[in-house]
Amino acid sequence: MRKKVLIGLAVIVAIVGVVFGGAFAFQRELIYLPEAGPLPGAADVLPGGRDVTLTTSDGLSLASWYFPVAQAKATVLVAPGNAGNRSYRAPMARALTARGLSVLLLDYRGYGGNPGDPSEDGLALDVRAAREFLLREAGTPLVYFGESLGSAVVTELATEHPPSALVLRSPFVDLASVGQRHYPFLPVRWLLRDEFPTRDYVARVKAPVTVVYGSADSIVPAGQSREVARAAGARTVEVPGADHNDPVFSDGPELIDAIAGR
Repeated sequence: MRKKVLIGLAVIVAIVGVVFGGAFAFQRELIYLPEAGPLPGAADVLPGGRDVTLTTSDGLSLASWYFPVAQAKATVLVAPGNAGNRSYRAPMARALTARGLSVLLLDYRGYGGNPGDPSEDGLALDVRAAREFLLREAGTPLVYFGESLGSAVVTELATEHPPSALVLRSPFVDLASVGQRHYPFLPVRWLLRDEFPTRDYVARVKAPVTVVYGSADSIVPAGQSREVARAAGARTVEVPGADHNDPVFSDGPELIDAIAGR
């Protein structure tokens, strides 16, 4: 009997080890969900659009889209969420340029056919390359816009290089907090290699902050976005009944008004 119990325990330990080991080894495949394309040229998306290449400090060349507007009142650096590619953000660029804002749609490493593999440290380098490009090209105040995971990316950037305004869409407290919600059977905080502590970062930001979120968000609970807003003393825009990937968060008036400063 004792031998059977020991064998049973050994099997359980082995299974747990495999599950936890797999979760640790392949976690970034669960976090980052890039799409390669093919993608059209920027000018085919919006007249006057430019295909640009951003060079990171670790030597990667990242294809992105830049949509300059003559006499723009500001330029929006768009840091996307964890899925898709820049083509998914084209409706936002169209709406923002119509409001007199230039827009840079960044694709991170590993996204949109770009080289490299995404990670927290890597995305921090990518968004810095985007900012450096805009400092050379735009000649306007910069607005950082982050979508979900991208909220953490631009908020970290803002702690070092404050923008004229910071707009966060559906931000989470940190990656472990939202991960634990979706994988309650795993010790997510212990396993995670990438932390993205948005709430901690935003408390250090010296710029006006606006947080936009949906009341029915099934990916990032609305309560987490409100926590981020409280840490920043931010203005909040709640979109009643909106889920995480609803069209209102592509080019809806609540989002566009928040970014354009209304």
